[in-house]
Amino acid sequence: MADPSAQDANPLNRTRLEALRRTYCDGLLKDVLPFWLTHAVDRDFGGYMTCLNRDGSLLDTDKSIWAQGRFAWLLATLYDQVEQREEWLENARSGIDFLRSYAFDDDGRMFFTVTRDGRPLRKRRYVFSEAFGVAALAAYAKAAGDERARDEAENLFRLMIRYLTTPGLLPSKNIPGTRPTKGLAVPMILIVTAQILRHVAKDQAFCNEWIMRSIEEIERDFLHPEWRAVLESVGLDGRFVDHLDGRMLNPGHAIEAAWFIMQEATLQNNDAHLLKLGTTILDWMWQWGWDEEYGGIFYYRDVKNLPVQEYWQDMKFWWPQNEAIIATLMAYSLTKDVKYALWHTQAHDWAYSHFPDSEYGEWFGYLHRKGSVAQSAKGNIWKGPFHLPRMQLLGWQITDGLLPR
Repeated sequence: MADPSAQDANPLNRTRLEALRRTYCDGLLKDVLPFWLTHAVDRDFGGYMTCLNRDGSLLDTDKSIWAQGRFAWLLATLYDQVEQREEWLENARSGIDFLRSYAFDDDGRMFFTVTRDGRPLRKRRYVFSEAFGVAALAAYAKAAGDERARDEAENLFRLMIRYLTTPGLLPSKNIPGTRPTKGLAVPMILIVTAQILRHVAKDQAFCNEWIMRSIEEIERDFLHPEWRAVLESVGLDGRFVDHLDGRMLNPGHAIEAAWFIMQEATLQNNDAHLLKLGTTILDWMWQWGWDEEYGGIFYYRDVKNLPVQEYWQDMKFWWPQNEAIIATLMAYSLTKDVKYALWHTQAHDWAYSHFPDSEYGEWFGYLHRKGSVAQSAKGNIWKGPFHLPRMQLLGWQITDGLLPR
């Protein structure tokens, strides 16, 4: 039986949960989504322009392919899960049409950035553009009943797997053979991409296979009990690489992986092992990530507590806070462990007292360690309508599920 005094200390009582539900729902539908629909949708060329100043005015017209996929995914998901608003589906279709017309190179892979009218600018050695393309196409297929989009999503996911598993197809970041490493980002993105695709896929077994392979790889190679940490980069066999890159931790990233795994636990009949794995990652990386002095989640840490090479290592970016809010709330909903309610309250209250822009709406993206605004733009090729509205949607859904009927 739970300790009554601990239960009394639980901040997530009914009043708080109702307030959180309003905050997440209203923030999504009345603030964040209108900001991006008003300022980012390109009525002339289709797709979305996310390089926006504080007030929503354009900083640059170049388009991030990540952002095309992410915003199309969000809009289609809202249409499917919240309300069938034609505006949402139409604007999702705008992103899908832009992706189909301009995002793909001749080899089937996708660009990273393009001009406003779709001419290619950059292509990267990673498959993250493709992952967000799969998510967008799959979500749109579900929302619109579009079988073509479903087939495109499945084919693109298989292309991702082919590039990731065929030696030499993707250029190496470093000189091959000297110090081969692999990153947490790939198995992470495969989990969530396959989870989204699985909703519509004809071959759900292929999605399940890659979800479990990716989770097993994270558990086997990236969790290091000797540090009580999830490493961002390891040797190909999971060994610790005692150099700057190998020692670097990205707490927000690992915390995001934690809730991907917890989410999979719920989809597999509340699988106890997956739930324990997800909460272990959260437990470890909260201790590394939370700034006990000033609040908020650090961007980078060194696993030996040595100086980190990246100069923004102690800044507070928007997205790690979003992921911590999701993960702590999800962990509480699945375990009812009051520590997660306390952590969620810390993460939520710090973020909501520092990031929202009361004058122009949406959130600032980049704060100094103590919480002052470092840069006031609302969007760029990285920051767009994704981490924050996803947090608001999930926060709304989870709090709603926690409230008594």
